Amino acid sequence: MIIEHAILPVIPGKEADFEASMLRAIPIMESHPKCHGVSVRRQLEDPSIYVLLVHWESYEAHMDDFRKSELFEQWRELTHPFYVEKPTVTHFRAPINN
Repeated sequence: MIIEHAILPVIPGKEADFEASMLRAIPIMESHPKCHGVSVRRQLEDPSIYVLLVHWESYEAHMDDFRKSELFEQWRELTHPFYVEKPTVTHFRAPINN
């Protein structure tokens, strides 16, 4: 299991619209059979910055399976119009304490 970590820079003043759209987008991502949970959190210091954390079965499940699917296109349609710039996406391995 890996975690996708994405910093989502939202257009200032559009946070409420983004959150409403994200609430519709999260179930789309979670419907993918290799997705095991999605969390989106708003930053305290800069309320136009969000972090997306997604548990995937593997890196390939995210990059090859989800990103090349119709589900990703639906996700992108709901979320990407709100970004100031392209999100920074990275992936993390299993915890080191397991």
